[in-house]
Amino acid sequence: MNKPVSRNPQLRNMKPLKIVVLAKQVPDTRNVGKNAMKEDGTVNRAALPAIFNPEDLNALEQALRLKDRIPGATIELLTMGPGRAADVIREGLFRGADGGVLLTDRKFAGADTLATSYALAQAIRKMNPDLIIAGRQAIDGDTAQVGPQVAEKLHWPQVTYAEEILSYDGCKLQIKRRLERGVETVSAPLPLVVTVHGSAPACRSRHAKQLMKYKHAKTLSELQETGNDAYDSHLPGYLRITEWGVTDVGGDESQFGLSGSPTKVKKIENIVFQAKESKRLAASDVDTLIKELMENHTIG
Repeated sequence: MNKPVSRNPQLRNMKPLKIVVLAKQVPDTRNVGKNAMKEDGTVNRAALPAIFNPEDLNALEQALRLKDRIPGATIELLTMGPGRAADVIREGLFRGADGGVLLTDRKFAGADTLATSYALAQAIRKMNPDLIIAGRQAIDGDTAQVGPQVAEKLHWPQVTYAEEILSYDGCKLQIKRRLERGVETVSAPLPLVVTVHGSAPACRSRHAKQLMKYKHAKTLSELQETGNDAYDSHLPGYLRITEWGVTDVGGDESQFGLSGSPTKVKKIENIVFQAKESKRLAASDVDTLIKELMENHTIG
C-alpha cells in the first residue's frame, strides 16, 4: 500500500498544487542502426523507434501519487521535440495527467542540454507551476544535466536522485534520495525541481477511462496534417494539446537549438557485447559481485 503524502486537513484549504512533469520522447537506443546520425552530427530521430523516456515515467508516477492525495492538484506534461512527440503527452493523459504542452519549432532543433534547458525554462515561466518533476536522465544522452540546468535558470532549489516523495505540508516536500552508498531524506521548499531516479516505483498502467477520453487529443499541427484543422474550433478544450514555438515562449533566439548548443555529437557507435567465457559463482559470492558492478557503474 502506498504511503499517504499527507494527512494534514489544512491541505484542503491551501492553494492547489500545480505540477509540471518534464518528459522526453527518446530514440530506442537498443535499436541503433547505420542511419542513426545525420550529416550535421545530430541524431536522426526519424530513423529510430521512439519511446517514452523510462525515468520520466518514474517521475510521472511520483506526480500522480501527489495528485491522488492532494485535493485540487493538477499535472501537466512539458516536452520538446517534433510533432510526433505529442505521443508522450497523450501517454501521460492516459495515465492520469490533466494536460500538456509540446514545444515544437525548427528553431529548437539540434539543441544540446544547455539549449534544451533554456527552452524548457522559458516555457515553465509561462506555465507558472509550483513543482517540476523530471526523470534523472534520458537514455539517449545519459547526461542528467537538463533537470539541474532548468533549476539553475529558474533560480529554484533542486533535489536530485529522488526515489520517493514522502510528505507535503503545503510549504515543503520531504523526499527520499537514492545515493550510491545508501539513502537520505531531505526536505525542500516550493517552488522546487525534483529529478527522479530509476529505482523509484514504476509508473502505473494506462487507465481505460482516460484512454477513451483522450485518445483523440491532438495538437493543431496534427489536425492540419490530416486536413482536420477546421475541426479544431469544435474540439473540446480537454482534447487540445497546447503547442508552443519560439515566439510563444519568448527569450533570446540565439540560445535555442543549434545556435545555442556548444556541444556537438560527432558519431554514434553501436557496440554489441559478446560473452567469451562464463564463470560459476557460489551464492556467497553474488553480493560481492553486485557491489563491484555498482561501484564501477556497470549497473545501478
